[in-house]
Amino acid sequence: MVNLEKQVQYIKTVGPNRAELLNKLGIFTLKDLITYFPREYEDRGKVKKICECIDGEVALIEGVVVSRIVEIKMRNKAMYKLQLRDETGTCTALWFNQSYLKNIFKPGEKYKFYGKISSQYGRVEIASPVYDKATETRNTGKIIPIYPLTKNLTQNVLRKIIELGLSEVEDELEETLPEYILEKYKLMNLNDTIKKIHFPEKLEDFEQARKRLAFEELLIMQLALLELKNSYLSEKNGIAFEKNIKISEVINELPFKLTKAQLRVLEEIELNMESNKEMNRLLQGDVGSGKTVVAILAAYKAAKSGYQVAIMAPTAILATQHLESFTQILNNKGINCELLISSTTKKKKEEIREKLKNGKIDILIGTHAILEENVEFKKLGLVVTDEQHRFGVKQRTKITEKGQNPDVLVMSATPIPRTLALILYGDLDISIIDELPPNRKKIETYAVRKNMEERVNNFVKQQIEEGRQAYIVCPLVEEDEESDLKAVTSLAEKYKKEIFSQYRLEYLHGKMKPKEKEQIMQEFKEGNIDILISTTVIEVGVNVPNASLMIVENAERFGLAQLHQLRGRVGRGEYKSYCILKYEGNSENTRERMKVMCQTNDGFIISEKDLELRGSGDFFGTAQHGLPELKVANLFEDMPLLKEVQKLAIDILKEDQKLEDIKNKKLRKAVKEKFKTRIEI
Repeated sequence: MVNLEKQVQYIKTVGPNRAELLNKLGIFTLKDLITYFPREYEDRGKVKKICECIDGEVALIEGVVVSRIVEIKMRNKAMYKLQLRDETGTCTALWFNQSYLKNIFKPGEKYKFYGKISSQYGRVEIASPVYDKATETRNTGKIIPIYPLTKNLTQNVLRKIIELGLSEVEDELEETLPEYILEKYKLMNLNDTIKKIHFPEKLEDFEQARKRLAFEELLIMQLALLELKNSYLSEKNGIAFEKNIKISEVINELPFKLTKAQLRVLEEIELNMESNKEMNRLLQGDVGSGKTVVAILAAYKAAKSGYQVAIMAPTAILATQHLESFTQILNNKGINCELLISSTTKKKKEEIREKLKNGKIDILIGTHAILEENVEFKKLGLVVTDEQHRFGVKQRTKITEKGQNPDVLVMSATPIPRTLALILYGDLDISIIDELPPNRKKIETYAVRKNMEERVNNFVKQQIEEGRQAYIVCPLVEEDEESDLKAVTSLAEKYKKEIFSQYRLEYLHGKMKPKEKEQIMQEFKEGNIDILISTTVIEVGVNVPNASLMIVENAERFGLAQLHQLRGRVGRGEYKSYCILKYEGNSENTRERMKVMCQTNDGFIISEKDLELRGSGDFFGTAQHGLPELKVANLFEDMPLLKEVQKLAIDILKEDQKLEDIKNKKLRKAVKEKFKTRIEI
């Protein structure tokens, strides 16, 4: 039997140095290597005549070399030119800084070249092409997989390593799907699938291999989610909260009117809480739709029914903000709220733990600190996790175990289409707040290129002069030699010294100590900082009504859902607000994504477009729902397959709820391997 856990460095030609590079890509074992799938393919099989080549296209041409390599030295680089000819015309091949090429090509011999064509004024050139002798097919003459890379690792080297890895498992992989499923759905067997996903001979091979892998990923995910839901349903009854304690008592005293959507969702939640069936509900709502007030009202009902409530937020800043909101609305209701975060003093922590255990705290708001074992509730009845994608199934399970089947409300500001949510969050009921409060202003969004930098800077100054504050967000913390992205620290330095020297400017990033971050955020909230330069740590829930401007550097590097979250940090007060997306690159995908952001403020439309343009691997990272990342399936493109798979999963579990039947042994094993959570099949 092949050892899939074999360390990658012991695969032929790898060794310790290359293993380090592979580790950066998440490849540690033979299994990781053969399941590191291509991100795209290039069909280098069809030769084009030189006279048929179109400017800007990528093409394969074949011709006789009619000159020696000519080296042209420039200031910082050297260019190498080579002439070749076929029966229809002449083409110049160009390379930069590749002196080894001088001794490779022999005039009079035939070669194949694959690269980007430039065809202008009758002159045809091919830039930095890969090449083979006419009789070889190492780099050309077939479909070539293209993999995500890291610095100092080339496509050729990685392809060769993957080829050697595949030769080690030659037809010895153990099938992971039952025979009856392979037959019924006409799926390729695992050994052929793994070969053909990497090196398809024709595009149909790749399509069949991809279908098989996507089918399996989605089936395992659905089985696990449905089993999780069944286990909730089959457990002993949940808590039936007091019917005579009505949420409406507090609604009538609020200083603002709730939207119809909020009222509808509250009705669903109240009915759920009053029944003796355990509540496991996902509350979806766009940025600023008013999910927090819904959580406050649900917490009120639980606390007044004699139970304790745990509110979990992903950051200390957000937890602190929640405490303010909860206290504001519930302070005259005889409900005691406390805050537990990592920076809470040791003495205060001990006091909170003591009070919590004795039932003297009704609502505990905090971060991951609540998950610690020594945090014990006397009578936990409701758990609310905010920004669900920062936690996931594991933490949700850990906190619910601190009570006797407490009700669970999971809040997410990353809206996803309802049909998809029903399938993806198969273990939860779903409530959606699909309208914004009437006072929520539309945020004007503009996408600009580098040449607009000066105008953008002037606009920032104008906003600050009017008494507003601005965020500037960039993707990295420190300069990274692999990329030219602006890092927070160096950008802050530049802006402080050169462009915004007259303003109070600070920076914030994830590597700072929690206390330091909280201090800076507090200063920004209190208006003592004009411009806050930050990584995406400000993405979640920060509320600064005076901040009216969000600038995003290198916006092309963020997903649409994330850009929408970031944009939601402004427009929280009475002032007209703006979001300016500075982007580089001119690909159709980038242009399309910037266009979507400028055209709509609707998070549901944006998330659907994000799925379509980026694929689900990016959109739903592992942490988002506690599920393994989807390597192959795309939840937007594969919706028909997903629906088919969900039906199959329901049928399988109806017949064999614990997957104990011999024919489902492989499925049981696959689910157990992929899900290290509460799934107990």
